[in-house]
Amino acid sequence: MIRSLLRRRQALSGLPVPDACTPGRHALATRHLLLYTPVTRLDALAAIAAGADPEAQRWQGNQADQIVPDPDIRRALLRLGPAGATPRWFFKSNPELAEPFEPTPETPEFMVCIRRDTGLYAGCLDIDRDGGEIGGNLAPDHRGQGLGAELFLAGVEFAHSHAGLPTVRAGTATANLACRGALERAGFVPAPGPARHTLQDGRELDTVWYQHEGAASTCARP
Repeated sequence: MIRSLLRRRQALSGLPVPDACTPGRHALATRHLLLYTPVTRLDALAAIAAGADPEAQRWQGNQADQIVPDPDIRRALLRLGPAGATPRWFFKSNPELAEPFEPTPETPEFMVCIRRDTGLYAGCLDIDRDGGEIGGNLAPDHRGQGLGAELFLAGVEFAHSHAGLPTVRAGTATANLACRGALERAGFVPAPGPARHTLQDGRELDTVWYQHEGAASTCARP
């Protein structure tokens, strides 16, 4: 079971990490982070786990079927990573997580994020192409280290240079000062937007909006 990761540390798998965009998939890098379209189901689940803790959900309020509710499983997943940080026995015990993740036109656009110096899962980045909006999460152990600005800088590159969007927007709770600071350090500026937002769990939050302008182009993804 995934819980056994809390007790076992064995040989590493050395799974490859994409370093370039290909049709149907994205990849990009910042100084400390690598981001790419999930390759395996483990990648996708770890991306979800990065923002499933109570502190993140304080601002997001996702439904239970959109997060990893068990804290032990979340912690176990976030001790893994694709670049030589996942034990071989793990995939033997959880073969379904080694299966390929195949994005479809209906799949929300997102990338899993790993820390370059450790190879461990560190967060995720998502984009709504239709609305031109981005969002992102850092896993608990990677917060408070200045990586939020890097994550949103990656979001800017993703939106402008990969998705072909000249304008990218991001909204956050007015009281979420960490997120607001990260957006501002990434070059976002205040923009008009709804003053209130209703979360999926029914809570309403005061919100502020930001935007970033840039030259639009696309990569290898059709």
